[in-house]
Amino acid sequence: MKPKVFVTRPLPAPALDLLSSACEVRGYPEDAAIPATQLAEECREVEGLLVNSARINKEVLDAAPKLRAVSNCGVGYDNIDVAACNQRRIPITNPAGSLEETTADLAFTLLLATARRAIEADRYVREGRWDRWQFGLLHGLDVHHKTLGLVGFGGIGQPMARRGLGFSMRILYYARHRVTEGVERELHAEYTDLERLLRESDYVSLHVPLTSETRHIIDSKAFSLMKSTAILVNTARGPVVDEEALLQALSGGKIAGAGLDVFDGEPKVNPNFASLDNVVLAPHIGSATGETRLRMATLAVRNLIEMLEDKRPANVVNPEVYS
Repeated sequence: MKPKVFVTRPLPAPALDLLSSACEVRGYPEDAAIPATQLAEECREVEGLLVNSARINKEVLDAAPKLRAVSNCGVGYDNIDVAACNQRRIPITNPAGSLEETTADLAFTLLLATARRAIEADRYVREGRWDRWQFGLLHGLDVHHKTLGLVGFGGIGQPMARRGLGFSMRILYYARHRVTEGVERELHAEYTDLERLLRESDYVSLHVPLTSETRHIIDSKAFSLMKSTAILVNTARGPVVDEEALLQALSGGKIAGAGLDVFDGEPKVNPNFASLDNVVLAPHIGSATGETRLRMATLAVRNLIEMLEDKRPANVVNPEVYS
């Protein structure tokens, strides 16, 4: 008998076909957040969950006594109660390796768009305000030969460094664990502490998971250290940044601008961001290309199938359940 699984959002057809070949599949039909009570009800008989932007808390887990595998479709897994899964010895996987380059593309896009005021320029033309060429119109900031500070230097931070090298940028990075000399040499990257990175960087790009240590890692103190000409880019998680401190820094000229793909409390966004011209806003689309989303879904499916076959996938985020 095939194991029963539940999918919290629709999957691309090839990924769903793969999952259906190995499992009995039910799923939420809308590309929207499933209500928590309905998710708990749907999980009562399932052995596996394929999670796509749904919150898997203790209440959901308690309603699923047969659950033995959780596969997250996103790399970040702060939506899952890891401690509760550990108590039940339920492994959790993510699709690491399938979306990092694409997310780095988006992060660098936000960097460039903010630096060169691309959204303001587009709006200026669309609104019919461009009536002559002007020497002083919409001056932005150079990107080439500037300093790029990367907070986090893993699967997305390192591709960002490669993109920075294409613009002849100086690369600084801060991370919990220093990478090897070989990686530093290849990427011309210099390891430093966070304070120095903030002081010296023209562009600060965030690439850390959301944990108790990284929540509000960028706060009012951080903004006080940054250059007034600096730009912040966040494609990590919204709560990594203290948004009230960010708004004060942007409106008060403490930093020059920000490119944001993630927000604290998303999809709700503080309306004060929309009133600022020095911010570029995106609706959490870091991995949003057709090719990448299919890779993510397919890897998430493969991870789930392997766990349900009592195999250990490569992408387990709580390996302690196997010890």
